[in-house]
Amino acid sequence: MIRGNPVSLRRVLRLAIRGALAGLLSAAVALGVAELVAGITGPLSSPVIAVGGVAINLTPVPLKDFAIAHFGSNDKNVLLAGIVVQLAVFAAVIGMLAIRWLWVGLAGLVVFGALGVAAVVDRGSASLSDLAPTLIGVAVAAVAMVFLVRAARLEPRRATTQTAAGSADPQADLAAPDLPVLRPGMRVSRPEDRNQAVQAPGRRRFLALGAGAAVLAAGSGWAGEQLLRRFNVTALRAAVRLPRPAVAAAPVPAGASLDVSGVTPFFSSNNSFYRVDIDLVVPQVSPQDWTLQITGMVDHPIELTFDDLLRLPLIEHDMTLVCVSDAVGGPYAGNARWLGASLPALLRKAGIQRGANQVLSTGTDGMTISTAVDTILDGRQALIAVGMNGQPLPTEHGFPARMLVPGLYGYVSATKWVTKLEVTTFASQQAYWTQRGYALQAPIRTESRIDVPRPLAQIPPGRVAVGGVAWAPHRGISRVQVNVDNGPWHTAKLGAADGTDTWRQWVWVWDAPPGLHTLQVRATDGTGAVQTKSEAGVFPSGATGWDSVVVTVT
Repeated sequence: MIRGNPVSLRRVLRLAIRGALAGLLSAAVALGVAELVAGITGPLSSPVIAVGGVAINLTPVPLKDFAIAHFGSNDKNVLLAGIVVQLAVFAAVIGMLAIRWLWVGLAGLVVFGALGVAAVVDRGSASLSDLAPTLIGVAVAAVAMVFLVRAARLEPRRATTQTAAGSADPQADLAAPDLPVLRPGMRVSRPEDRNQAVQAPGRRRFLALGAGAAVLAAGSGWAGEQLLRRFNVTALRAAVRLPRPAVAAAPVPAGASLDVSGVTPFFSSNNSFYRVDIDLVVPQVSPQDWTLQITGMVDHPIELTFDDLLRLPLIEHDMTLVCVSDAVGGPYAGNARWLGASLPALLRKAGIQRGANQVLSTGTDGMTISTAVDTILDGRQALIAVGMNGQPLPTEHGFPARMLVPGLYGYVSATKWVTKLEVTTFASQQAYWTQRGYALQAPIRTESRIDVPRPLAQIPPGRVAVGGVAWAPHRGISRVQVNVDNGPWHTAKLGAADGTDTWRQWVWVWDAPPGLHTLQVRATDGTGAVQTKSEAGVFPSGATGWDSVVVTVT
């Protein structure tokens, strides 16, 4: 059995705790000061946001799909929390090592700074000012670590205690750093009292410095948050007045909404419309600074300001948008009335050159999306949208402008905060998601979803409304059918069709008998093709299969 000196073990534990606190406080100072400087240089220069963006880009596709499926729009919060936890562990470890080797702790801060700088540079559009938050934050954190570690150390000094008889005790080597030697004649009756006496000044100094570091971290972080508000474009968005459409959408036909409790509304509100993107911070793009460039294989390159865009003939169009990450029965589909300029008209004005087959669109956030030229020009109502449900685009949905092409999953059609359209070829350039293995072209699958009753619901016997929505944008929905326990298919009542680019509500009244039952739904699109039963995941071109729910009738 190995026995240790209790005083030495307590000292090691005390040093470890102080070192961990020194590391955590130093990291907090780095982040707080970096946030303050980012409040001056811009939100995208924040090292946590930059590192988070790189983490998103490096995350394997299956893990991304898992995060979207299980955390939804909170996936970014989960990622940020994970980054902060990893940073905290790293900071605590380098802090403990710095108690013994200060240079190791400082080297750890340099590593953190290098990661932040690399992440900012990885954005491609970074300037020298974007590096300032990381560099200044790490420099201030290094100073904080030096002071905290020096206060935390128990530097070896020999202290001589006096016994009750007044004689010196030659064994009283406390090995206590940075603390005063006991004065001759000082009487300490117990070892623990003796340890307290020599440790108190160092502990007070460490606590004072630690409190100062905490105040600096919190104060600078708070000040940075206040400064970052000046980049918010909410007020600028509120000042935008959308012109009347040159081509207004027809009124939604009577009967499009079936008014069935629990069924998704025909139009998704702006607040409830799903959001899936790679951005930890929603880009804040001023309409005064925004431009759209049409370049590449064109005869006449075009550059439009936001005012130029609003002066074009604007078109209103009802359209259902679906994310490729939407699992069967999932929530990542929404229907809205959009307002925008004709994308085909803009491309024809630019003059597409022979051989071009791709429009590579780029957003302010660096996202790239590829869309087939032939699909854009085949007669569908593709838009550079500025409005959504009668309002300027919400910031999280692309304000001031986004691209939309009916009938295609968002990852090949729906660039938010779009600033550039490059006419090119699929062979010469690949977009963000196609680089990660997703299909080059991706028409939205025919899908149907059961909204009511909810999975595992307990319902009374008798007449029960089974309802939901079905979509096949640009092909339309012609029929929806429901079966119970793999029995015969029953045709549901459809809401009136609002063109072929929107979903349709449906309802079927079921005379529910007691017991455990499984409900399934399938749709038929406007071409007569029946939704496939074959099950497939969202990768690489959208999920397939029939949605089903299990309910108990009691």
